[in-house]
Amino acid sequence: MVFERFIAKRYLVSKHKVNFITIISIISTLGITIGVAALIVVLSVFNGFGSLVTTFLVNFDPHLRVEILSLQQKELKDEALSAIKQIDDLKGYSPFVSGRVLALREDEMEVITLKGVEEKSAQQIYGIKDNIIYGEYSFNEDETTGVVLGLSLADRLEALTGDTITVISPAGIEKSITQFALPMMQKYVVKGIYSSNNNEYDRNFIFTSLTSAQKLFGYGSRIQGYDIKLNNIDGSDETKIKLEEKLNRNDFHISTWYDFHEELYTFMQIERWGAYILLSLIIAIATFNILGSLSMSVIEKKRDIGILTSMGAEQKSILKIFMYEGLLIGIIGTAAGVLIGYGICLIHLKYNIYPLDPMQYKINSMPLDIRLADFFFITGISMLLSFLASLFPAKRAAKINPLEAIKWE
Repeated sequence: MVFERFIAKRYLVSKHKVNFITIISIISTLGITIGVAALIVVLSVFNGFGSLVTTFLVNFDPHLRVEILSLQQKELKDEALSAIKQIDDLKGYSPFVSGRVLALREDEMEVITLKGVEEKSAQQIYGIKDNIIYGEYSFNEDETTGVVLGLSLADRLEALTGDTITVISPAGIEKSITQFALPMMQKYVVKGIYSSNNNEYDRNFIFTSLTSAQKLFGYGSRIQGYDIKLNNIDGSDETKIKLEEKLNRNDFHISTWYDFHEELYTFMQIERWGAYILLSLIIAIATFNILGSLSMSVIEKKRDIGILTSMGAEQKSILKIFMYEGLLIGIIGTAAGVLIGYGICLIHLKYNIYPLDPMQYKINSMPLDIRLADFFFITGISMLLSFLASLFPAKRAAKINPLEAIKWE
């Protein structure tokens, strides 16, 4: 094995002159280097944006949601609570009701989502208190029930802390039309305004107390379900499976944070794999050059192959020589690409070489997330393509007849 590697290295790097084969080998190495470096940087960017989106979305979204489908809830609520309390990684849970409502303030009117939650338990789930920028996180019901709403929604309603808004539920509107009665409505005082870095919440959500929302929607003592937070978000899918085993699917619907935005995450995953496949083509083209350079090297070294074979070298040794030569190009190109790619990523993380406008993008630099799995995927595809490109010319070299190769020498 040492013998084959020595000769392969001599063929590749110990050239007395620069010829066409050498140039193609250099181009092959550079192509692999550029492809690997580009893959590392691009996938790290996709990882960074993916992690950033997840952080923004999960900041207010629960990790799991158990919805009660039946109207006969007394036993089902106890059954759901019993299953939830058995979760090993449970951080907290909160009952909720929610629905679309019409919010009015003076001449301003918006259709929004009102969500009723328990003030204390909800803080562990949604993190509203940590994102309050004006006022306070409170649903105080001493006089008028309080609400907290997003910054964008407050701007559209022209509402400040201490202002009163009127909320009308769809059930109340329907009743007022069919029975000529007053619509079901509730006045709320704006206790706090939050900014969550999630436009969906900032523009459309109002949070208030559970009892007030139940009254507004005509739920009585019923709830829609429970929002659940885990200590580790990565355990959401496993916990969902365990809950589905304990709870009847006809009575309960269980969702994870991924299910809430499945279309978005699916689109991002397609983009990521698309970039991976397209940039892998750069490496594939470079490995075609390996095939070409090795094929020409086999022709050039035909006499050497004949001499080695006549001296006792076996066919598998000849095959290994040219396989090692091709793999050496792949190793050099891959190693250089890895160093350049991760070097660019680390420089950006330290010096912010690609800044962004935080007023427009909510972040001050392009996000990067370096993952060990990407290293194995990228180096794996690079070395696999280099191996496949080396295989054909190496087999061809092993089949050369030594007598034909040296009979005119």
